Amino acid sequence: MQNQYENKTITIIGLGKTGLSCVDFFADKNAKVQVIDTREKPAGVEQLSKEIPLHTGGLNLEWLLNSDLIVISPGLALATPEIQQAINAGVEVVGDIELFCREATAPIIAITGSNGKSTVTTLVTEMAKQAGIKVGMGGNIGVPALSLLNGDYALYVLELSSFQLETTYSLKAVAATVLNVSEDHMDRYDSLADYSAAKLKIYNNAENVIVNGEDPQTYPEQAVKKLIRFAEHNAEYSLRNGVLYAEETAIIGTKQVLIRGRHNEMNALAAMALADAAGIPREGIVKGLQTYGGLAHRFQAVPTQDGVRWVNDSKATNVGSTVAALNGLEVAGTLYLLLGGDGKAADFSELKPLVNKPNIVCYCFGQDGAELVKLSSQSVLVETMYEAITSIRPKLKSGDMVLLSPACASLDQFKNFEERGDIFMALARGEKA
Repeated sequence: MQNQYENKTITIIGLGKTGLSCVDFFADKNAKVQVIDTREKPAGVEQLSKEIPLHTGGLNLEWLLNSDLIVISPGLALATPEIQQAINAGVEVVGDIELFCREATAPIIAITGSNGKSTVTTLVTEMAKQAGIKVGMGGNIGVPALSLLNGDYALYVLELSSFQLETTYSLKAVAATVLNVSEDHMDRYDSLADYSAAKLKIYNNAENVIVNGEDPQTYPEQAVKKLIRFAEHNAEYSLRNGVLYAEETAIIGTKQVLIRGRHNEMNALAAMALADAAGIPREGIVKGLQTYGGLAHRFQAVPTQDGVRWVNDSKATNVGSTVAALNGLEVAGTLYLLLGGDGKAADFSELKPLVNKPNIVCYCFGQDGAELVKLSSQSVLVETMYEAITSIRPKLKSGDMVLLSPACASLDQFKNFEERGDIFMALARGEKA
């Protein structure tokens, strides 16, 4: 493949795992690489060669304007004034996914959505593995996409965020989906329509477009080669009498599928549609559904001896994800729901009808706890998750449930949602956290 980067000045913005994968990518391309990170002490700085120029603590406009190509971190908005100055000066700005798409030769399954994308990405990957296909999974999950290029894979499965899709132009997926669209990252986008438009970029040049028949916002704005729907009813992939169907063919009963719940039935249908479109054999699809047990921190049961159901759904970092967790949820006793964190300027009102029930008590904490406590008269405001669980524990009876499904990001009080979930599970087991 022709080296289009030789002797070009490449500025990589953002270090960490993804930034380092970009540095590695350009290592053998004879490019002049320099790195900018707005943090004073970026993650991964100790792994960066001392020979590569590094600017920290802000953006270096001179470097940006003198670049041939800027590779921008998904965490930095294109609307940032310095980035806009570079774009207006004619500098090309892309993300790591764009670099990957220019190089990848194997088919790509591309997955985005406000909720469920990690579950569907890992489930489709499991289906491919069960079919004996050498598959590489990455993007917004697991390893950075560029790290997959040397793996000699026959298929790629990528989870993509709206931030990554903003700077991706060469994606030509064999199958692409927007699973759903609900308010998220409203601190970055002007409106839900802008956020949705970023997601819909995943369909550009896709061979098969997989849409959620129950969510009109997942439909493409332009005509596409092939449109396939998943939904409970009136769709190519549907659910009838406890059985998942592809067209008129019964594939598997929901009781044989390891992941449970209505939202996971929709995830399973989406995964089936993507796998079929990419040519993964049906045997692998069925085996994947029978063996895939779900993600950590996604409605994860915590085994305890107190007769109480403790559920870690820390990955519910937006309102739509918590709505999905609560829809159809049956609890014999009282549901103690832990809400809180950084709501990213979201509208919490969608939760109101779901939490205003006699057997639901919300404990609200963190940066947006004061807003969340207004959702119901049975809500309690506390400062931390630890304080919430300490308050709840004396009230618990057999048949009750304690559900951490915060509807918010975790960074106000934790390193990430994983740490939040781990601490919740330790507290559930009565351990010191």
